[in-house]
Amino acid sequence: MVTWSRQSGGRVASVTRRLEEALLEGSFPANSKLPSERELAERYGVSRNTVREAIQQLGARGLVHIRPRSGVFVSDQLRTGAPSPWGQLIADSPARRADILEFRRVLEGATAYFAALRATDEDIERIRGAMARLDQARRQGNLSGESRIDVELHEAIAQASRNSMFLHLHSSITKMMREHIIRNVDGLRELNESVSEILLLQHRTVCDAICARRPEEARTAMQTHIDYVRSRFDDEEE
Repeated sequence: MVTWSRQSGGRVASVTRRLEEALLEGSFPANSKLPSERELAERYGVSRNTVREAIQQLGARGLVHIRPRSGVFVSDQLRTGAPSPWGQLIADSPARRADILEFRRVLEGATAYFAALRATDEDIERIRGAMARLDQARRQGNLSGESRIDVELHEAIAQASRNSMFLHLHSSITKMMREHIIRNVDGLRELNESVSEILLLQHRTVCDAICARRPEEARTAMQTHIDYVRSRFDDEEE
């Protein structure tokens, strides 16, 4: 009985660790629904009871939310906890815009580079889907939709980098500054119609480079995009 109990506990711990790794690497994005217990049991070669216990352990730590009759959903706590007081000050300060964009230039240039190197077919499909939705929002003149999908596209690129630290940093920073970014980019689009077209072209250039698996070109395209946004803000301030 003791041996059986230890084996059972070992299997639960193993499945828990594998689920944790999947959360870290972005296989199960924040707010997404986990596969069913049956699917996970088949994937990991264990019983459904073992999967259920592992999920309960994740739930107790706030990493997933168990919703009766709906399923198990990934919490956004892992990547995007509540902003720190420092983060909130940064997000609410127009004077820190240059710092934000400078940081994004380095971080997102790197994520684009590694996305081009490591993106899976599923990642490429996700990036292309976001790009298609961005293009549609532009054609419809949906400014708020453009900015929202803009953020989703950058998140998809970060996930495609297959680097858990890039993904964690990008997701945390994006949540901290989401409203700040959207508000300011919306303003640029509203002030000048041509800005939306240029931003769309830049995003397409980044996506094409990633999908063609050209890392240096992807990094340069992303940095060019961030530099353009920064230059437009500078022009408006002048």
